Amino acid sequence: MKKKNRIAVIGGGVSGMTAAVTAAEQGADVLLLEQKEMTGKKILVTGNGRCNYTNRVQTPQCYRSDDPEFPWKVMQKFPAEKILELFQEMGIYPKDRNGYIYPNSDQASSVAETLQEELERTGVEVHTGVRCLEIRREKNGFKICAEGKSFQADRVILCAGSKAAPVTGSDGSGYDIAKKMGHSLIPVLPALVQLRCSGKFFKNIAGVRVNGKIILYTDGAEAASDTGELQLAAYGLSGIPVFQVSRYASRGLYEGKKVEAMIDFMPELSTEKMLDFLRKRARNRPEKTAEHFLTGLFHKKLSGLWLKFARIPKEKRVGTLTEEELRHLTWLIKEFKVQVTGTNSFEQAQICCGGVDTRQIHADTMESRLVPGLYFAGEIVDVDGICGGYNISFAVASGVLAGKSAATKE
Repeated sequence: MKKKNRIAVIGGGVSGMTAAVTAAEQGADVLLLEQKEMTGKKILVTGNGRCNYTNRVQTPQCYRSDDPEFPWKVMQKFPAEKILELFQEMGIYPKDRNGYIYPNSDQASSVAETLQEELERTGVEVHTGVRCLEIRREKNGFKICAEGKSFQADRVILCAGSKAAPVTGSDGSGYDIAKKMGHSLIPVLPALVQLRCSGKFFKNIAGVRVNGKIILYTDGAEAASDTGELQLAAYGLSGIPVFQVSRYASRGLYEGKKVEAMIDFMPELSTEKMLDFLRKRARNRPEKTAEHFLTGLFHKKLSGLWLKFARIPKEKRVGTLTEEELRHLTWLIKEFKVQVTGTNSFEQAQICCGGVDTRQIHADTMESRLVPGLYFAGEIVDVDGICGGYNISFAVASGVLAGKSAATKE
């Protein structure tokens, strides 16, 4: 009788649990090691507690990496349709919000509990409270060294997460394990995170939400842009569009570049149309004071700030605004540029950019090119998705590939 493959999965997040269940369903003897007191802890905070686990819109641009073709190769092997099928087979019925897929229960705990039930159903041996320190290659497999104990395995799948949200168990310890096995790391930095900006005026506009466009520049060159609801904070900028461009800010700052963010507070109008709009607005109500010129158009905190920057007295009549003053206001509305000095910490970041260099991993199996029998899945590798369920999509897809490959390899 053929001996079962003994597979150790390090990390009990989405990718780890998916890899473990997949390997067990292929007939492997699976051991899952999680350093927190429970598996799936990070799932509970995803999607504001609702867990947006995939998205019907899938393009290569939804995933970022220093090896840009790698994540898309993985996603083509196990696309969103298969993720939907897999979750439905497990009992998670999808709720579709404009292509963003959530569990019908709107509870992230549903996803965590379902994956935990799948571990039990497939007979995965789960050990929690186990902090893994090192993987050693031995003649007949691997030895996983943990605090106070060790485990043997024929194959190992490393799914230890990134440094983002360390309270959930993602403390970056997996990177050290990968490095000891000879793997290179792309610099690990906060992503899907808020931007800290210079300017004392931010405390005066804190709390304002506005639909706008952010364009990020590194050393004067456009790096990324996105449109949607921006949130202004005392420290700088937040909101989903900010999160979407933040990985480029992190990388630029790490590389010592000058990073700037330009905000367009009226992206639906061109600069010339915005100027013409203000001219007509001034002609329409010339008796108004400048203080009320933009009332009903922008938040008063913003209009007050722009008047101050343009050196326009609040009491000045709108009908007496000069062409130069109208152009200055237009420029502030359309091209409000601030310097980015940093990002919030790993504690506030939803994910990280960087990680294990994917050029050292086979995309079709997630097996190491350097250490046969060692596999990777999830956030530990240099792949980060945009907001919208893409990071969980990659975690599931890479977990399935790693689990199946590790279990079936001769």
